[in-house]
Amino acid sequence: MTFRTNLQALRARRNMTQEQLAMLLGVSRQAISKWESEKAYPEMDKLLAICDLFDCTLDDLVLGDVTRPATGTADAVNVTGEGADASAVRNAVDLSRTRDLTAKDDQADGYPGDPSSGGLPGPFRAESSPDDDSTFPPRDPIGYDVHRRRFALMIAAGVATVIASVGVANLFDPVNSIIGSSPFNDLLMFACIGVGTIVGLALLIPGGMSHVVFARRHPYVEDPYTEDDHDREMRLLATGIVGGMVAILVGIVVVVYADDVLGIAAGWPNAVMLLLGALAVFGFVYCGMRYGLLNIDDYNRAAENDRGEERRTEQQAFSGRLTVVVCGVIMLVATIIALCLLLLMPGADAGAWSVFALFWLPWPVGGMLCGIAALVIWLCGDRPDR
Repeated sequence: MTFRTNLQALRARRNMTQEQLAMLLGVSRQAISKWESEKAYPEMDKLLAICDLFDCTLDDLVLGDVTRPATGTADAVNVTGEGADASAVRNAVDLSRTRDLTAKDDQADGYPGDPSSGGLPGPFRAESSPDDDSTFPPRDPIGYDVHRRRFALMIAAGVATVIASVGVANLFDPVNSIIGSSPFNDLLMFACIGVGTIVGLALLIPGGMSHVVFARRHPYVEDPYTEDDHDREMRLLATGIVGGMVAILVGIVVVVYADDVLGIAAGWPNAVMLLLGALAVFGFVYCGMRYGLLNIDDYNRAAENDRGEERRTEQQAFSGRLTVVVCGVIMLVATIIALCLLLLMPGADAGAWSVFALFWLPWPVGGMLCGIAALVIWLCGDRPDR
């Protein structure tokens, strides 16, 4: 038997689909299909993982017959003597190596590897039974749900931390600082923003990299979520949106009240508004990402695109490059304008605060122009003659 027929026989024995096997091996479903159609061949580490998953030897998988592994091995040992002993030892070593490899991978992926079961969870084990609750499968053997929650938390916390740091910095606004008129106000403002930015990046960068690594290790994920899970996350999303809007409105009320009634136009009212805004942004991002990552089809599609399974057309690639160039030019021009406002406006050398109050406006305007440009390019992307 060939590798193709052996793999199909092993899948049939465990009632395993191509999607389930792909998820356990960390490859795409298309890769399994190519292996079984003999259009491609797995790498050695995947062969060893298959051996451990199905509790077979490498010789049986590649050259032998997995439906009769014990007979073939026994005949070889009895007939060829010393040579068969060497082959049996080699197979034992291969099997031991594959067990160690998959056990480590299982622990890293979030589910225990049972050597007696070949590292398979639940119904993929030969001895498992639907009537036995102890061997019934976990719905999420690779830990996607844990990763989803952690990824959303890190990204939301990173964004909220940066915004909150600006709010804390406003407490030391020289116009109305909580420590009064002090030469340390500017230093404290810079320190607050700098520390908040560093902490935010320390959350955003590892969070993004962990998602990239997870998607590379698990290009296909079988949907473990039920309708109840989707309903629960929908309620959480609604709560996050409503709570965030309430926090933003409360912040605006505080600023208006402080300005009109108390006569305070800077300092702690702005800090309160930005801190409440940071809380609102955390709710928007966290709840939105948790709900968005429930779409397993989009995850699988994105992972396949990253692995080159689905190639973009030439026109789509050109549209993407054009968007990057146009947005880059817009933001560079906005930066030049902002620097000119900061350094060249009359009174800048005197250090007047009113001169610096509006130098940041070109950046949000540039961001909105980038959004408009991206929409126009996307709309005209399928018509190069436009």
